Amino acid sequence: MKTVLNGVTIELVRGDITDLDTDAIVNAANSQLILGAGVAGAIRAKGGPSIQEECLAIGHCDVGGAVITGAGNLKARHVIHAVGPRMGEGSEPGKLASAVRASLDLAEAHGLASIALPAISTGVFGYPLEACADVMLRVIIDYTYEDLESLRYIVVCLYDERAFSVFRSAFEDKLADL
Repeated sequence: MKTVLNGVTIELVRGDITDLDTDAIVNAANSQLILGAGVAGAIRAKGGPSIQEECLAIGHCDVGGAVITGAGNLKARHVIHAVGPRMGEGSEPGKLASAVRASLDLAEAHGLASIALPAISTGVFGYPLEACADVMLRVIIDYTYEDLESLRYIVVCLYDERAFSVFRSAFEDKLADL
């Protein structure tokens, strides 16, 4: 599913984010920037050790923030590590929105034209998929109204059919409201 808003293409795809050839892919990170399971584990496995080494050199990222590293052996050129909230810690929607916005801001600040994001915080952090879709898509759509210099293609990459279906439905609803 794809649309163009204010010169920015937004596309939902089903697949493995580590296979995408975008300027950056987003890792659903923890604040210690340790590449563990889920998206981070796939990035570590396919990207090689240099990504974790760069993360260790950075050391920490607050919840709601993001940092950027190289992408090692991945097709992407950068990995943006976005730290989303753990369900139950409080203020989760605002923290998730901040992590998504920080990721987009880093892409724009580094002159990147394309970025791919997963469903941040929906794995081991326990954030509900429907709520994640609502927050992430709102932030992404709103971001297209910014005065962007480089970012032209934003992908939301969903690993399984259920996640894709939830995001597709939320995206259709948001587009109908524009």
